[in-house]
Amino acid sequence: MSTLFESQAPRPLADRLRPETLGEVVGQDHVLGEAGLLGRMLKAGRLASLILWGPPGCGKTTIARLMAQHTKLHFEPLSAVFSGVADLRKIFENAKNRRRMGQGTLLFIDEIHRFNRAQQDGFLPYVEDGTVILVGATTENPSFELNAALLSRCQVLVLKRLDDAALENLLARAEAEMGYALPLDADGRAALKAMADGDGRYLLNMAEELFAMPSGETLDAAKLAETVQRRLPLYDKAQEGHYNLISALHKSLRGSDTDAALYWLARMLAGGEDPRFIARRLTRFAYEDVGLADPNAALQAIAAWETYERLGSPEGELALVQLVIYLGTAPKSNAAYVAEKAAMRAAKETGSLMPPLHILNAPTRLMKEIGYGHGYEYDHDAPEAFSGQNYFPDGLARKSFYHPRERGFERDIKKRLEYWEKLRRERQAGHKEEPS
Repeated sequence: MSTLFESQAPRPLADRLRPETLGEVVGQDHVLGEAGLLGRMLKAGRLASLILWGPPGCGKTTIARLMAQHTKLHFEPLSAVFSGVADLRKIFENAKNRRRMGQGTLLFIDEIHRFNRAQQDGFLPYVEDGTVILVGATTENPSFELNAALLSRCQVLVLKRLDDAALENLLARAEAEMGYALPLDADGRAALKAMADGDGRYLLNMAEELFAMPSGETLDAAKLAETVQRRLPLYDKAQEGHYNLISALHKSLRGSDTDAALYWLARMLAGGEDPRFIARRLTRFAYEDVGLADPNAALQAIAAWETYERLGSPEGELALVQLVIYLGTAPKSNAAYVAEKAAMRAAKETGSLMPPLHILNAPTRLMKEIGYGHGYEYDHDAPEAFSGQNYFPDGLARKSFYHPRERGFERDIKKRLEYWEKLRRERQAGHKEEPS
């Protein structure tokens, strides 16, 4: 219960606009609406333990508080950053006492991924026996950060970053609360929402700064950027964002969408990703997805990587930009990648088959006597420098792993392979016709 002095203390705008009912929460209709999982739970009067997974400022804490209020459970908030085992023990003991008195407890743990595996295991008995309804909040992928045992006892609700409509709703509420409009023109208003990057709390904090400005000046996008501290894109290069964005870059390149690839590259660089990691992955792309459709792609990748190493940031980043453009516009083929997988499968399936004797060297007399090297035809002495001999193990039917595409340089490779296959059939047919 707040004191008289606390009730008279100034409150931040974001706190004053905190929703009082679940219906006032913006941007999460997919879970809170009548068709949403949480909406159905609350309508049925039952509540299971949950993990709320979403970006900062999307309403995780507010939703948990309102869930407790809606179900008349005691709300027990806890931060995994500032709490330990002793705090948990005290909470569980108090929850047991409330339960004896007929009062349930909703234990809300913010940043639950910060608890270690042993601490997470400590929740399990109290979740299982209903001592607490656990609601954990995390910005990290629960699949990576939470115990499988804990995850199996909780339902994961994915909350979304607030879209433009939700952010506009918050700005309208802020203006209604303050009694006057933000000092922004249309471009400035759009820029403010873009700066928030889906974070409602951050948006309201920036709006509060603008409300405090002297009246009279209307800001456009450029003036707004000078006035409000610009936020770096949300990106944790050690966690899921690291993998999500490199996946987006890779798949945009594979789809030959050069502009989208440049966008994801810029997002990674703006977020502080190590350009060497990007260069390494682009080099892999040159071999996996461009391949022999354009053998020069690999050379371009190594050249861009070396250029970055010599120039450093920010000058060297232009080499990565040029490489992304080259790879995005190059013909694509994964034939070498597919061939690698097929050859590896065959190698594992066939075990330790020996090479045919005629292609083995015979450095000793004994090896010559038992047939090593016997019958080998030196290809350079054969017509068209092609003998057509068998190079697969005896007893293993000839396999075809590499199938070049009708794209780029692989068109020429395909013609060569088809020509050699024709010669191979002719030479093998000729060997069969020779008298024994």
